[in-house]
Formats: sequence, C-alpha cells, structure tokens
Amino acid sequence: MKLIAAYLLAVLGGNTSPSAEDLKSILSSVGAEAEEERIEFLLKEVHGKDITELIASGREKLASVPSGGGAVAMAAPTGAAAGGATPAAEAKEEKKVEEKEESDDDMGFSLFD
Repeated sequence: MKLIAAYLLAVLGGNTSPSAEDLKSILSSVGAEAEEERIEFLLKEVHGKDITELIASGREKLASVPSGGGAVAMAAPTGAAAGGATPAAEAKEEKKVEEKEESDDDMGFSLFD
C-alpha cells in the first residue's frame, strides 16, 4: 500500500512515469523501507498506463466487493439476568439525565439581566 501511495504522490507531483529511485526517495523521506522486487513489480504493472484509467478500473473492481456483513441477532437479557437492573430503575436513571441537561441550558445567566 505504501508503494502505491508513493507512486500516486509522484504522479500528483508532476512525474508521469516515476522510477524506482523516485519511489525510494519518497518512501525514505518518511522513514519507510521498500523491497526492490515489489517496486519493480508495481512499475512493471503500471508501465504505459494512464493513472486515471487505473483508478477507474480499481473502482469498478471494488464496486463488486460485498462490504456489508450478516447481522447477528442477539436477545437482550432482561430482569435479573441483566445484572439486576429493573426497568423502573432504568427509567429513574434516564429522568436524572434529562433534568441535568435542562439545568445546563441557561448556564446560570440570562441575556436580559
């Protein structure tokens, strides 16, 4: 991934066909190391291709990849199984939170004082 990012940075910088040395220079500027064989493979794959066409074909491939997962339905524990909290106790806690929010609205001063 870092090789692709370095290649894209070089192209954005105006170098339409970056060399292996260009990519190594970009990666070394941020303290990253790159394997020579991976750089050569990347450059061989993108040689003579337009970057916008490469990005467009990549988007088409990613569009076909499923990104959602199956949802797992779990029943929520109730009563004593939920740690002893009852619905009435939960309602009292919610009321306390609401009261606290209402008292914070004026922040202790009025615009017309």
